[in-house]
Amino acid sequence: MKNTPMFQLIASFLTMVMIGNLQYTWTVFVEPMRGAHSSWQLSQVQLGATIYIALQTWVQPLNGWVIDKIGQRPFITVAGLLVGVGWSLIGTATALWELYIYYGIAAVGAAFVYSGAMGSAQKWFPYRRGFASGVSAAGYGGGSALFVFINSHLIGAYGYQKAFLFTGILQGVVIIVVAQVLQHPRKDFNPPKPAASAKVNKSRHGTQDWSTPEMLRTPIFYILYFMFVCMGIGGIFLATGVGSLAKTWQLTAILTTAQALGLVANALSRPFWGWVSDRKGRENTMVVAFFLQALALVALVRFGQTSAVLFTITVICAYFTWGEIYALFPSTIGDYFGSKNATSNNAFLYSAKGVSGLLGIYVPALLFEKLGSWTAVLYISAGLALLASLVAIVIRTRPLPKKAGMVVA
Repeated sequence: MKNTPMFQLIASFLTMVMIGNLQYTWTVFVEPMRGAHSSWQLSQVQLGATIYIALQTWVQPLNGWVIDKIGQRPFITVAGLLVGVGWSLIGTATALWELYIYYGIAAVGAAFVYSGAMGSAQKWFPYRRGFASGVSAAGYGGGSALFVFINSHLIGAYGYQKAFLFTGILQGVVIIVVAQVLQHPRKDFNPPKPAASAKVNKSRHGTQDWSTPEMLRTPIFYILYFMFVCMGIGGIFLATGVGSLAKTWQLTAILTTAQALGLVANALSRPFWGWVSDRKGRENTMVVAFFLQALALVALVRFGQTSAVLFTITVICAYFTWGEIYALFPSTIGDYFGSKNATSNNAFLYSAKGVSGLLGIYVPALLFEKLGSWTAVLYISAGLALLASLVAIVIRTRPLPKKAGMVVA
């Protein structure tokens, strides 16, 4: 039973649910922490989220290769300890440096979970990479929707310190338990092929496995990296800063509902756009989804601040047109460079999220402190999403990467 693709996908999904809380519910903790520590500036608190995303992404290239070689179980078990301890201790922080260290510990654990889960999706579902990557990533993006309500209730009833403690213990225990059933396919694994009616008709696939050093020597990798950074900024700002955005626009009464529904949309976007890309092509899907993200961010700044209803609607639209990057980019890497080294290869591309985190969390907070408005941040993010859409138009006309002496059909 546990040696089946669907079982492994569900198990990976559960581990991703447990780490999604670390990023996507951070925004509900920001203002309560600032209220308890009057000397903490917004940019200083958000630097903690920047550190989290940097470590959660930049650690992955270091562990991705090892996970490809020895499997997920030992890494995910350690990850459960790191996530549980790190997140639980954040509530005890009385100085900013403590907050940064504890959040960083949790980030390393999250890195182990994320790289293992996304690599597993690529290995178990080579013919449905978009869908499988989307389902796995949906756990990270949307499972935390439940935690928004849980944390909001805990913060209101017991304070943010207890909210960190209770959810930290829960996350750590679940990750450790699920880790014991995680494994990679055996060498004799024969993945099921899709029915004729569901076969990919526009997604392009390479024919050989590339090692990570080989992949890093191809220009297309850096083009994808640039696109990832451009698309990551707006959504990461929204995920970590929507609480401050709502406070500025005097819409805090609707914040919990808007964020929770947004995270549901974020989750649904990943398997949905992944499924679309399996049928219509990765690059074609990027063109459409990235363009819609630009429109959604413009709508958020133009209309979202005018009412609670429009704020909720535009937040949902922004999330739904952003979350797909965590399905489209891993599946594109798998298509271009093969399954054998998928964990390591995707981990290097995923490190672009760390760059997006710096530009989408800390920098916007500084801009807000200087300008007193979020308008410039949202318009710049929309422009970058539009740029990524235009680049996708170009790369869909370019040939797939090929090794020297290799003929690509």
